[in-house]
Amino acid sequence: MKRRMSISLRLTLWFSTAFIFGYFVFGIVMYGELSYSLAAGRDKTLLRRADRAISLLKSCGIGSAKCAQGFDAFATGTPEGNLIHVLDDHGTQIYPVTSDARDRFPWPANIASQDRTYDKVQYDGSPFRVLSEPTIIGDAKYHVVIGGQLRDNRVLVNQFTVGLLWAAPILLIFSAAIGYFLSTRALKPVAKLISSVRSISIGNLSRRLPPIQSGDELEALTETCNDMLSRLELAVGQITRFTADASHELRSPITYIYTQSEYALKNLPLDDESTECFSEILRECEEATGLLTDMLMLARCDSGHSGMVFTRTDLKGVLNDVYRKAVPLAEGKRHSITFETSRNEPAWIMGDAPSLRRLFWIMLDNAIKYTPAGGQINVRLQMNGNEAKVDIQDNGIGIPQESLSCIFDRFYRVDKARNSTEGSGLGLSIAKWISDMHRGDLSVKSFENIGSTFQVSFGTISTNL
Repeated sequence: MKRRMSISLRLTLWFSTAFIFGYFVFGIVMYGELSYSLAAGRDKTLLRRADRAISLLKSCGIGSAKCAQGFDAFATGTPEGNLIHVLDDHGTQIYPVTSDARDRFPWPANIASQDRTYDKVQYDGSPFRVLSEPTIIGDAKYHVVIGGQLRDNRVLVNQFTVGLLWAAPILLIFSAAIGYFLSTRALKPVAKLISSVRSISIGNLSRRLPPIQSGDELEALTETCNDMLSRLELAVGQITRFTADASHELRSPITYIYTQSEYALKNLPLDDESTECFSEILRECEEATGLLTDMLMLARCDSGHSGMVFTRTDLKGVLNDVYRKAVPLAEGKRHSITFETSRNEPAWIMGDAPSLRRLFWIMLDNAIKYTPAGGQINVRLQMNGNEAKVDIQDNGIGIPQESLSCIFDRFYRVDKARNSTEGSGLGLSIAKWISDMHRGDLSVKSFENIGSTFQVSFGTISTNL
């Protein structure tokens, strides 16, 4: 299953994307607002200069020497020098009286129009704004034309743009860090819930998630999960009790059938066909009894009543007993079976000896069953520090790779094995349960037509008496 990005990282990504998008929208709006404000401010400045010039002309009277001198002084005092002209209604220049090099300024052609106008022109590589303000002085109509540079506005707008672009990565990193911190802090209770849920299995369904008094969706989720666990515990308990009761109740009729069939075989005169039938009934009863015993055992372990008594147990001695019991069975199928140990001293663990014998017998019995005649079976006990490992290796038919993940499931049977041998499919489930009860680790490595290796490891408490 492909692992997706964590919620914290996704929230951080979404938050950062939304933040940077909003930041650029803000920058575009502010860019437009700044450009508009600067342009409007420039127009107001030109209009104020035009009003001052008109007031001067009205106060001194157009045509007098005093007015000409006053106008020249006024024009010289403006930031753009003498970029201010006064025209009559026919477009003839009245002021300034004399012209200089600055008169090369590209005045717009419609500066003597009847209405107030604004224009943009380029002069010496710089943008300029030109205002034409009509006015009436005396009985005549005049036009005051003023030019003002826009270079300062452009510089300010460019500086603002550069500042926005430089600030973007810094703010993005800052927003991502804040977003990740807030998301991980907000989702920290979820991590605790995940850890608690993972610790709950079919053997401890009575456990509940720790309550979260947050008043939000997480508290509702915790309460919902606990309610679900309660329903699940009740359902599993009912199934477990049914399995145990059914297994127990079915043992009596099967025992009765077995007893009657055995009596018939021993005491009644039967023909060959009837003898074969009763013998088959006995074999089926034995298998059914074994299946019911396994089901009853698993039902007890699901309910938490394993019946195990953990004491100081010699793992090597238990394994050796199982090995001696398996030798005749292996030799009957012409297998070569060996037992090896890395040390001669006992390997002491806290365990239940009968359960451990059953664990090792299931592993050895499977190796004998699924190895063709003349095969090789090796039993090894390795002790390394405070760990003991038991390996049971064979060169049998092996297990397909796609079945390895299900091999310890109840009633799971590999197709090839089902066609060639008998069994209930509960043996390895019981072995896994016994291993887990002893805090062991049962694993398998297998390849088809090459063989299988089952390994179970335990923590030892001592290597000598």
